[in-house]
Amino acid sequence: MQTYGKDQLIALADPTRLAVFERLANGPAAVQEIANGLPVSRPAVSQHLRVLKEAKLVFDEQIGTRRFYRVNPAGIEAIRSYFDRFWDDALAAFKTFAEDQSQPKTSDAKHRTDPSRLQDRHRTH
Repeated sequence: MQTYGKDQLIALADPTRLAVFERLANGPAAVQEIANGLPVSRPAVSQHLRVLKEAKLVFDEQIGTRRFYRVNPAGIEAIRSYFDRFWDDALAAFKTFAEDQSQPKTSDAKHRTDPSRLQDRHRTH
């Protein structure tokens, strides 16, 4: 079962992880820089980054003595593709519905225009 797209959404469901991800959307940052703007400890930020990395939403790069994290475009693409699938299905279903609604039902049209129906109605009154 393919879960690409779902995994990323599950990872972003946590408000702190979402805040970390949003921070990284502004550009690469080290753990300490990310932690400075959040009400959680640096080790907690590291744990959230690990989950985001496992979900392929971020990747890291060692520069000198510091490790910088940045958004992984492939993770964002997975989310977009996941939602595109629903969008395509919804549009196809709407198109089918609209086409069905624009076609007169043959039984309804026949019933309305059937002269014997009108004659029967006049006989009973």
